[in-house]
Amino acid sequence: MEPPMSTAFEFEAIGLDGTQQPLSQWRGQVLLIVNVASKCGFTPQYAGLEALWREYRERGLVVLGFPCDQFGHQEPGDADEIRDFCSLTYDVSFPMFAKVEVNGAGAHPLWRWLKKQKGGLLGIDAIKWNFSKFLVGRDGRVLARYAPTDKPESLAGDIEDALA
Repeated sequence: MEPPMSTAFEFEAIGLDGTQQPLSQWRGQVLLIVNVASKCGFTPQYAGLEALWREYRERGLVVLGFPCDQFGHQEPGDADEIRDFCSLTYDVSFPMFAKVEVNGAGAHPLWRWLKKQKGGLLGIDAIKWNFSKFLVGRDGRVLARYAPTDKPESLAGDIEDALA
């Protein structure tokens, strides 16, 4: 049984480069945590996520991308393929992690915690599709959960509030 975590900064995940990455390295910053995929109808949101990262990172926003292949096999690539796709297609420079599961018994502990903090529509906690987004405040607590259909640019007001 895992000890209960109270903030996002208590988790670790494996980076796309294969190294263990403690989220505590971003303690005191605002996090936008997103499950991403390279072959999804929402994949163009990478551009919007990168735009948010570039606009707000100096003020303390960190966008964290977690590739996931649980929805329609839309992230079939390995770490190198994911890195190349993100870099060459969308010039992604925000931190990216190794592929994770966000639902089910194999769900990454961070994603289990996120879903517990902010449930989905109709009380269903499961992540419905790629590009689900969680906004985490400077204190490490989840402020909001957004649907895959919510475009990154529509989060700007909430991000501004969280950064204030």
